[in-house]
Amino acid sequence: MSTDSEQQSIRCMVAKVGLDGHDRGAHVIARAFRDAGFEVIYSGLHKAPDDIVQAAVQEDVDVLGISILSGAHDTLVPKIMDGLESYGAKEDTLVLAGGVIPDEDRATLKDEGVAAVFGPGTSIEETIEFVRENAPKR
Repeated sequence: MSTDSEQQSIRCMVAKVGLDGHDRGAHVIARAFRDAGFEVIYSGLHKAPDDIVQAAVQEDVDVLGISILSGAHDTLVPKIMDGLESYGAKEDTLVLAGGVIPDEDRATLKDEGVAAVFGPGTSIEETIEFVRENAPKR
């Protein structure tokens, strides 16, 4: 028999950073996460890195999924990671990046603290399973 703490849902924020106005993928992921039993917060479009950090900290999320298609991941994601670190939230937040991110940029994002990068065509099931296996335990 499982306890309430084992059943506690994973709190996820799906965030759109910068000027990228394409949010279909973010909506698909947010809906899939919700359907998988996660609590989901969607940032809305055109958020500054600091806005995302503030919301992630205030909402005490376990997982921050950054959806980015604009090509500015190399500038915006490090700003988010630095912000999380300044609040002491970097270590206990599983940060994921998704969208169009070239293979050659993935290692740099991982060096910044991004746990995984999911590109176009990644199965929803794979992403959900990764979150379930890697989300911080409370």
